[in-house]
Amino acid sequence: MGTAAVRVQGLWKRFGQQTAVAGIDLELPAGKFVGLVGPNGAGKTTTLSMVTGLLRPDQGSVEVAGHDVWRDPVAVKARIGVLPEGLRLFERLSGRELLSYSGRLRGLAGAEVDRRATQLLDVLDLAGAQHKLVVDYSTGMRKKIGLAAALLHNPEVLFLDEPFEGVDPVSAQTIRGVLERYTASGATVVFSSHVMELVESLCDWVAVMAAGRIRAHGPLAEVRGQAATLQQAFLELVGARGRDTGSDLDWLGGGAR
Repeated sequence: MGTAAVRVQGLWKRFGQQTAVAGIDLELPAGKFVGLVGPNGAGKTTTLSMVTGLLRPDQGSVEVAGHDVWRDPVAVKARIGVLPEGLRLFERLSGRELLSYSGRLRGLAGAEVDRRATQLLDVLDLAGAQHKLVVDYSTGMRKKIGLAAALLHNPEVLFLDEPFEGVDPVSAQTIRGVLERYTASGATVVFSSHVMELVESLCDWVAVMAAGRIRAHGPLAEVRGQAATLQQAFLELVGARGRDTGSDLDWLGGGAR
């Protein structure tokens, strides 16, 4: 598979009696657009949170770009960008102020931060709103400014949790273009999603997760196998068989009665 951007070994996480992640082993290749896919509640967000150092695992180890996430957190955080789901931003800053603050926290020189911020704001179609407070941003604008902050220091690996959730088609296309350009340079994107059509159109490598376990992983074509679409392969892998709901909902349709 070549160089691994992320290595996960024996990763477990429990919340009380519930096991969210059940001892997964996984290597994600470098320089690829990697999709972590699964139904709601599969453990995707919990896994990404542990991989990026936001949540401590009960057991197991994680290496990102050759560094242990928990033994060498500073080296890992310098090499990754993270856009978690439900990201809390500094809402009383403008978009440009947020990028300026983020870049300086990363240790970049002021002039370089300003240069990169200007380019990101322009490419992400936020230049016209750069002096507007983040609290007044739409969902799509928040995703884009969060992505800009995650990319500002040019990380080796970018982690995105449902980056297109609630985003309008225009913003989604803009985000997609930036991510494709980023991976074309040799960097790695790891993103979670439950939208198979999106994953199939973007990713060249996928891992399918269900009930806290990895059900399949590898190049997209290999995971899809003989199925016509990734959606069909996914439903088979997670054991979701279609069931006839007609008799259960015989009252539905035709207006109230």
